Amino acid sequence: MGEKRRLTGLFAGAALVAGALVGTAAPAQAYSPDPTAHNYYRDTGKCPCSGGTLADPFDGTYFKRDAGGTAVKMELLDGSWFVGKVEFHPSSEKLWIYDTKNDGDAFYVHASYTYKGKSHNLGTFSAPGTSAVVDHTVKDFDIPEGAYVDITVYDGKGHSDFIAAARGTGGAVA
Repeated sequence: MGEKRRLTGLFAGAALVAGALVGTAAPAQAYSPDPTAHNYYRDTGKCPCSGGTLADPFDGTYFKRDAGGTAVKMELLDGSWFVGKVEFHPSSEKLWIYDTKNDGDAFYVHASYTYKGKSHNLGTFSAPGTSAVVDHTVKDFDIPEGAYVDITVYDGKGHSDFIAAARGTGGAVA
């Protein structure tokens, strides 16, 4: 009986130590200060568009023609280092999210749209965060033509630590 109590005590102690270690695990790295964001908008009725401010060292950006649409490219820079980009393409209603620096940090992109006075939440997304130099994800939406698309970038998963936004009539239009 004494051996059983010792084993129970040993396991309980090990569980407490493991719990303490998990509780003290470091959170994901956060940018400090936050990356600088540069937003570039294009009236896609005048596209195809590429080059100029849409060029970047990863894959550039190309927007297809979509009458009445407004595309946006958001570049995120940490000092002189390009850490990511977010693009909304109205011609296909796709949101592209790139994490271009394998630094253990992630940023989170919340997307929604407003149509006929009603707001619709599309969700919060990020690149997958693998060991690849560049990670990206593409989200394909069904957004009504002419809807105003709002894109907000955060450093924290729970919509904390705001970095930048493209919102309202000055933002993207599907």
